[in-house]
Amino acid sequence: MLDYAGLEALAAVLREGSFERAARKLHVTPSAISQRIKLLEERVGQVLVLRGTPCTGTEAGRRLCLHVEQVALLENDLRRKNPELIPEGQTALPTLKLAVNADSLSTWFMDAMATFTQDGNELLDISIDDQDHTAKRIKEGEVMAAVTATGSAIAGCNTWPLGRMRYIAVASPEFVQRHLGQAESDRELAQMLAKAPMMYYGRKDSLQDQWLHGLGLDGRRNNARHFLPSNQGYTRAVELGMGWGMHPAQLITPQLASGDLMELLPGRDLHIPMYWAHTRNAQTSLQRLTDCIIHAAAAWLEPMQD
Repeated sequence: MLDYAGLEALAAVLREGSFERAARKLHVTPSAISQRIKLLEERVGQVLVLRGTPCTGTEAGRRLCLHVEQVALLENDLRRKNPELIPEGQTALPTLKLAVNADSLSTWFMDAMATFTQDGNELLDISIDDQDHTAKRIKEGEVMAAVTATGSAIAGCNTWPLGRMRYIAVASPEFVQRHLGQAESDRELAQMLAKAPMMYYGRKDSLQDQWLHGLGLDGRRNNARHFLPSNQGYTRAVELGMGWGMHPAQLITPQLASGDLMELLPGRDLHIPMYWAHTRNAQTSLQRLTDCIIHAAAAWLEPMQD
């Protein structure tokens, strides 16, 4: 039987990032937290916490933390169905740790969260990551569910197709005039884009490279790259002519209508498939969230293609 006092301390340290903040969260002293972690590590025979700023978990530590959170979800389900067994207030509110890409969070995922939180007491702890990398967060035990571009099976997980997000390449009229004004054909324009300044959300962002690859071009050799990890800031930077970039088409309808942005190659869209995956251990607890996500995604995303 695992020591749940130690597991509670472990989860608090990994959530809060330090022994001191974990102690305040659990209303104990930092030395008590340290002692609980030490006893737990001795019991499992492995290091669970990597001391640092912030403190992080080893693979074993992350998986034990996820186990604690799944137990909290099961207890919450039990209390909802049998309130006499676990009186209100005797257990902490369960937290769902999720990984979501920024574009989904800025569009349809907000609707899913709003619907979900109106009818339950679960809390959400959301990490933003690129859709090509969120599946890894599940595999490593950092989160229990994620929006991902990976449709292939993830061990121990259930996966649902959500739809496709349509991206288009855009730039400001001033940028087009300055960098692309000499293009006499779509092919020449695409070749110039591969060498022109580009906007990237972050180091993991590959949308621009994928789009260029679809045109038979390689933009990876272009070092003229701006990195701006903010959806609002990213769009504003493109409006101001810092570079061209890929945007979810639905997010920039007003800018296209006003002429602040212009589509560079109409009809050459990039469609990114989106999936929802979660660990089977939390299947019952996550079913309501899954239903909210599937419904919200259907209103925003384009249907999958066979």
